[in-house]
Amino acid sequence: MVTSFVNAVSKLCLFLLVSTLFWGGQVKQSAAHEVVPTIADMTLAENGQLVFDFRINIEAFLAGIDLDAVEDTDEDSAASDYDALRALPNDDISARAQEIIDSWNALPFLTADGASPLTLGTITMPEDVDFELPRISQMQVSAQLPPETASVTVNWPAGSGALVLRQQGVEAPYTGYLDGGQSSEPIALAGGDAQSPTTAFMSYIPVGFDHILPKGLDHILFVLGLFFLSTRWGPLLWQVSAFTLAHTVTLALGAMGWVNVPGSIVEPLIAASIVYVAVENLFQRGLTKWRPFIIFGFGLLHGLGFASVLGEFGLPESQFIPALIGFNVGVELGQLIVIALAALILFGCTRLARRSDLSEAEQPVGTYAVMFRAVSIPASLIIAVIGAYWCVERVFL
Repeated sequence: MVTSFVNAVSKLCLFLLVSTLFWGGQVKQSAAHEVVPTIADMTLAENGQLVFDFRINIEAFLAGIDLDAVEDTDEDSAASDYDALRALPNDDISARAQEIIDSWNALPFLTADGASPLTLGTITMPEDVDFELPRISQMQVSAQLPPETASVTVNWPAGSGALVLRQQGVEAPYTGYLDGGQSSEPIALAGGDAQSPTTAFMSYIPVGFDHILPKGLDHILFVLGLFFLSTRWGPLLWQVSAFTLAHTVTLALGAMGWVNVPGSIVEPLIAASIVYVAVENLFQRGLTKWRPFIIFGFGLLHGLGFASVLGEFGLPESQFIPALIGFNVGVELGQLIVIALAALILFGCTRLARRSDLSEAEQPVGTYAVMFRAVSIPASLIIAVIGAYWCVERVFL
């Protein structure tokens, strides 16, 4: 009776964790049309024109993809419209870009007394971009401001995803991160609205956290691979410490531009690191003397992956260090929550077993350890299979 009850609870625990792994694998598989933030550089020209240089996925805006709600365009009901637009020649897309400007003017996008509506300028669209990848175009938009205008407010439409807004050409420039439906604070055109160290630190914590939960499925599986090695906290602490130290180093070096390794190399190696830790879990029950060093090496790779994310957002030059630290803190919080959730699921199932109608004498010895092995072996195997698929996909597909 005792054995059957523990087995039943173990299967429940395994179902919860393994379902998450399968879900993660399926989501990552469909991430070819990943949503990326829009970046706008704002510059006041001598003729009084306020110029915005956008890095933008024009097709996603034209298709009406709800960029606030999805991480991949394939997840939206307008995915077929997006794919149809993505297949059109660049000239056809450029000819329709005015639709985006019209919708922004209706909001309006820019709040400033006497400002003219936005007008569309040049559009540069990259050629021969893989259909399975988002096409990020350069789009210039401008508005004429009255001479006495001292500040402006930017209103980012709901459903447009994240906007990184960067002021250019002034001292202490404004840098802001706006979600869809948010407005900036009034931005002084003469400059002086640079973020404080505390503001920069706090604003980049959610950016780092978001890259782990929910978007960093490969990093989630790697961290779970560390967790599933042993029931003891000591081995987990050694591994997480080595991983954190390593990815912090390459994250900083990559963000400063001192190290730049192409994603075509980094991403398959990250997938391979997932396979390694998962496979080793199948044959080891504790921390080997070489595993922390191997984890450190893998951490260097993951740090380069984190740095590529920061490259999409850009860090404010005036508060580079606080923003970088904030991003790293967000990453660490995400990783700790992944570990905490996995531990809570296992602990909760163990408590369920111990609250059964069994007498104290009938309670099985080492219930948590028994359940841990019952879950960790098949979960590690599934992690290894998903990692191996990603490795093949990122190299050959």
